Amino acid sequence: MWQPAERIKYELPPATWPTAEQAAEARLFQPLVVGPRLARTRTWVPAMVPWRATDDGFVTKDVIEWYARFAEGRPGVIVVEATGIRDVASGPLLRIGHDRFLPGLKELTAAVKEASGGQTLLFIQLIDFLAIRRRPQRDKFFARFLDITDAHRAALGNDQGDADLRTRLAALPDAELEKILTPREWDDLQRGYRERVTDMHLPHVAELPRVLPRLFSDAAGRAIEAGFDGVELHFAHAYTMASFLSAMNTRSDGYGGSRENRVKLPLEVVAAVKERVAGRGAVGCRYLGDDVIKDGSHIVDAAWFGVELAKAGLDFLSISKGGKFEDAKQPKVGWASYPYTGESGYECMPTIYSDARGPFSRNVPLAATIRAAVREAGFGTPIITAGGICEFAQAEMILERGEADFVASARQTLADPDWFDKIRRGRGAEIRRCEFTNYCEALDQQHKQVTCKLWDRDELDAPDVTLASDGKRRLVAPKWRK
Repeated sequence: MWQPAERIKYELPPATWPTAEQAAEARLFQPLVVGPRLARTRTWVPAMVPWRATDDGFVTKDVIEWYARFAEGRPGVIVVEATGIRDVASGPLLRIGHDRFLPGLKELTAAVKEASGGQTLLFIQLIDFLAIRRRPQRDKFFARFLDITDAHRAALGNDQGDADLRTRLAALPDAELEKILTPREWDDLQRGYRERVTDMHLPHVAELPRVLPRLFSDAAGRAIEAGFDGVELHFAHAYTMASFLSAMNTRSDGYGGSRENRVKLPLEVVAAVKERVAGRGAVGCRYLGDDVIKDGSHIVDAAWFGVELAKAGLDFLSISKGGKFEDAKQPKVGWASYPYTGESGYECMPTIYSDARGPFSRNVPLAATIRAAVREAGFGTPIITAGGICEFAQAEMILERGEADFVASARQTLADPDWFDKIRRGRGAEIRRCEFTNYCEALDQQHKQVTCKLWDRDELDAPDVTLASDGKRRLVAPKWRK
């Protein structure tokens, strides 16, 4: 992962833990309405992909145990990982694009409700993504993937036909080749082919505004049928809907260019989903406060989008940052690009090696700016913030200053799924504190089952422990011995 040039190593912020009586009076443990539901506390576990579904996208025992373990800590809200809305293969990621996924999803919601004692709301994140391929071997790219054009023929001549031309292109040094290939062709060779929402020559991309509202609304309907308390529309990071919102979206069909055009499809998706859900659950979204890429959207755009999304009737707005393909590091041959390896990826998941601003609460100002714009426009839509939030006083001050309405924590909750409950009970000193080294993110990058280094080697021989596929790590944190 990219890191700031300064590489200042930060210690964890000093922890201030309340007594049980103080916690009971704290804003962090007060209820808040989220659409038609009531969250019992302002604590939030955002979506994390743990790589535990089957290759066909079905819920497994490991998926259920992952979320049930978080539920034992009784956060206000848990958001289930990015779940594909199409009925297409996507590896060991959850899917919801067909009714055959419902039985497993129903088991999941029932398990979380039981583990939390009915204290935790369970939402599911709904995602669409476009095709991406692994970085190809050089000879294979020229032999099979490159479409030979007149520009290539003009550059090298075409005396021996296209087969000879492919061989000659493959033999060129990079400095010469980069001058002949288009920027897109060069990127496909160096990083692997990746579809963009601006690929209007591809019929299925051109038709996205026609098909996505129905796909999202069908998925939302299944989510409610499965027993989820609501859905979170994934409008963030490197994926389809975020790409429509981005300033890099130059589509000429009325869905790109100006802010008004770029937000058009997201608003159409929101309308379709709200109509399908019909008040039976909460409908919100996660989107970016800043793309953190050249020519991308930034906080001014995000604040404007926030008002429009609130106006459309969303029940919450969860704010993230970065996580884009455009600045991702070049993958190895045979690997696909991973959108959390560049600067934008760092800003999404900052580590203890940072710059003068530091990693803790780093992205809170984005949420605060968006919340201020939404409130000024007359909407009370709850705003969720995240990014390096790991101790009570830090979280409580965010709420006290009105910078957000919920405090989300992924990595700290992975490190200790009981940390919210420990704070509430006045036992904060027992919390296992995340070290923010992004050990977990490195596993995700390799598509390995995600665990935390603070507990994944503990008590491996215990009878109830399920091991990762490598046989070296446990898959869920040990139980808290209260």
